Amino acid sequence: MNTPIYDFVQNYIKSNTARLHMPGHKGVSFLGCEAFDITEIRGADELYAPNGIIRESEENATQLFDTARTVFSAGGSSQSINAMLYLAYLKAEKSERPFVLAGRNAHKSFIYALAKLDCDVEWIYPENSGSICSCIVTAEALEKRLDELESMPFAVYITSPDYLGGMSDIKSLADVCNRYDIPLLVDNAHGSYLKFCIEDNHPISLGADMCCDSAHKTLPVLTGGGYLHIAKDDKYGFSQNVVNAMAIFGSTSPSYLILQSLDLCNKYIDEKIKNDITICTEKIDEIRRIMNKNGIPDVSCEPLKITADFRGTDMDVECILSESSIEYEYSDGEFMVFMLTPQNSDDDFEKLKIFFENVGKIKKMETPNIQLPKAERKFTIRDAVFSESEEIEVRNALGRICASPTVSCPPAIPIAVSGERIAEEHINLFRKYNIEKILVIK
Repeated sequence: MNTPIYDFVQNYIKSNTARLHMPGHKGVSFLGCEAFDITEIRGADELYAPNGIIRESEENATQLFDTARTVFSAGGSSQSINAMLYLAYLKAEKSERPFVLAGRNAHKSFIYALAKLDCDVEWIYPENSGSICSCIVTAEALEKRLDELESMPFAVYITSPDYLGGMSDIKSLADVCNRYDIPLLVDNAHGSYLKFCIEDNHPISLGADMCCDSAHKTLPVLTGGGYLHIAKDDKYGFSQNVVNAMAIFGSTSPSYLILQSLDLCNKYIDEKIKNDITICTEKIDEIRRIMNKNGIPDVSCEPLKITADFRGTDMDVECILSESSIEYEYSDGEFMVFMLTPQNSDDDFEKLKIFFENVGKIKKMETPNIQLPKAERKFTIRDAVFSESEEIEVRNALGRICASPTVSCPPAIPIAVSGERIAEEHINLFRKYNIEKILVIK
């Protein structure tokens, strides 16, 4: 598979051309990558009007992911989430106020997208969850929720895999959406590699109409690199407006460093990734066996993610990991997430094995489930986000209206959503997750 973007930049560097264009560093090395950092010069194509090297590279990605159209994002999944919702919104019936039906563990970029589009949301809450991050949506729960609604949403929006590695049954959810003729959108930010496992569990392969991937989370791509995928049958015609949708929500100065990494990743996917993932999952399975021996549950369903359940332990696990020279992805004092890929070294795997071997057996204690409260909505999301706000301490927030969602990042999942009245249950969760101040409508 060719790498047209990368090859163009390499040839430009070798040409010793006078750089009388942006960016201002002129290719002079400060960080070390400047020579590769260009802008939309002649021959470099344009991300939001691609008809040259970028279009060629995107067509390579389209082939690899087996879609009607795969386009690049230099703004991560956040840009693609905005574009997905916009594309579905274009098809919405406007005689009534449009809304989306979504799993409650949506990323804050989803909330901001609704504010920009002036759309509402109806939530699907998890039946049982040990974390604000997790919301496994079943086909039965989706159908029940659709039957409860007085009118139909313009899209169903699911986050899968979720931050802890939980995965909804996308195929069953797609079957429900097909019966109701509602497009299924999936935030697959953590799962771009799922297409290339022994069992293909990528949302597009399982029936989603659109999904976004943060390539940089699990593939060898620079931070900010991502994809927006449109299903091969494209029964809603989303591909017709996809480039314009990305342009509306993206910078006019996309990073060519990110685009080159996406371009090179095509070649890696084509030549190596399946074998590398197979080897990597074998190493992870060995770690899971050690965890099981010591009574440490792994609640992740993802092949390349370990989510250790440390609820009930009084050990300072974060301190132990720091002393072991291990940096984790996320910890909330109960769950600890480790994200692994084929690019992790054997030494990385060995350190994690030693940690779980030495942590000792954990005596589990009963811990209550965590439920995001079903809040009273007082403002539309847009009105709340665009209202004048003030920052106050959580202890003074009872009864106030959430402005912008106050979240930790990661995992960036709102406890209270813009426009909702803050209840005691919200305050308890803010305290649990060490959120001390929040933005409320002034």
